[in-house]
Amino acid sequence: MELSNVRLLVKDFDKCFKFYSEQLGLKVTWGKIGGDYASFDIGIKSNEMGLSIFKSDLMANAIGNSEKSLPIDSREKIAIILKVESVDKTFKELTEKGIEFVNKPMDMAGWGDRVVHFRDPEGNLIELISELDKEKWNKELLDEAKEYEQ
Repeated sequence: MELSNVRLLVKDFDKCFKFYSEQLGLKVTWGKIGGDYASFDIGIKSNEMGLSIFKSDLMANAIGNSEKSLPIDSREKIAIILKVESVDKTFKELTEKGIEFVNKPMDMAGWGDRVVHFRDPEGNLIELISELDKEKWNKELLDEAKEYEQ
């Protein structure tokens, strides 16, 4: 098996399309306003993989659960993680484009990353990361990393 893409099932296609293409600035590889499906380049070398959006109602019809409602007021079951050169620089740029963040950039020494979080128009959690220098990692992560060194 090979991962093809991550597809977000959305209610307001046009609003999400504008968010990912205009506010986040992701290059559209397929789709347009008024469509049902769009995909975006998220920097993976193979243009076959990426992030896509699809009308939720169309997927519900395809799998036979259109009578069910979308979950609300619940914890996230998925997060989109986007690697950036500088979390702080990207935070500033996206704030200027009107994106509201859940938190401020912070070092997560136990993860080995600097992170910040925000949501797309449908509430999907997005995390921006940039790797911390190993000097900033906590001892537990450094010890665990040794297990995977070759």
